Amino acid sequence: MNGATETVAGANGMQSRKRSDKAAYIWREMKRNKLAYVFLAPFLICFVLFIVLPVLSATLLAFTRYNSIEAPVFVALHNFKVMFTDDIILMKYVIANTFKFAVFVGPAGYALQFLMAWLILQIPKRLRSLFTMAIYVPSIAGGVMMSVVWVIAFSGDRYGYLNQLLLYTGFIDTPIAFTQSSGYLMGVMIFVTLWSSMGVGFLSLQAGMMTVDPQLYEAGKMDGIRNKIQEVWYITIPAMKPQMLFSAIMGIVGALKAGGIGVQLSGTNPTPNYAGQLLQNHIEDFGFLRFELGYATALSFMMLILMYVINRACFRLLGTKEDE
Repeated sequence: MNGATETVAGANGMQSRKRSDKAAYIWREMKRNKLAYVFLAPFLICFVLFIVLPVLSATLLAFTRYNSIEAPVFVALHNFKVMFTDDIILMKYVIANTFKFAVFVGPAGYALQFLMAWLILQIPKRLRSLFTMAIYVPSIAGGVMMSVVWVIAFSGDRYGYLNQLLLYTGFIDTPIAFTQSSGYLMGVMIFVTLWSSMGVGFLSLQAGMMTVDPQLYEAGKMDGIRNKIQEVWYITIPAMKPQMLFSAIMGIVGALKAGGIGVQLSGTNPTPNYAGQLLQNHIEDFGFLRFELGYATALSFMMLILMYVINRACFRLLGTKEDE
């Protein structure tokens, strides 16, 4: 019995010495590279102040009842219980709308970005910059274009561009309220979002395609590749996985964070009959209209976890392996 006790005590002492030796080694390395930490300090300070602390504070607020006026009251898992059992709007409309929107805007937008980037590289070099700028500009002028073009284009009266066209061609007899109708709002949201989705992800994919070594295509032809589709599948995609991963993550995060599009088009939050109510709209509804900030933070916390899970899946699918 005493021998077993001494053996356990010896093992614990050895582990303690290993931890102390490791801590001493880390401290020596930090002292030796102290100049590097000085240069890293501005980034690290900003990262802690604007990323780490907000995430930690939001995590704590998710377990409280808070209205921005009174002090937060700890309610444990009450917000999450309400989320999964009592929030009928979330379960009936918001989750379904968010996933429907994300499925169309995420994968479809990603495929569209890849296609447009590839098509631009097939045209003469002197025209590539012009086409790239024409496709990229809508992503940085979204707010202006939303108010000036799309709200008017989908206006519910006969002066809306789309209604005017449909009335003129005889497809309809009375104007359609596209942005106020539960049957049309989601489709309009998806269309407008795809139109303005050619942002940083599109530029990343185009840059990745331009960095592929042309000799790989020549070697591929010698190995039996006969058409452009085979080139893309066997050479282009494997050679630009980092850019594809970045574009995929940006697209997924953008799709899940989207919400302003439905409110801007319909002019109300919640959207009419909750037809375009996304998770981001739901968070803003509880946070900035009802001032139930504790529950809104819990919703944000769940969206953060969802983004993390999907991003990890993207890393497993598109991430570069150690042996590649």
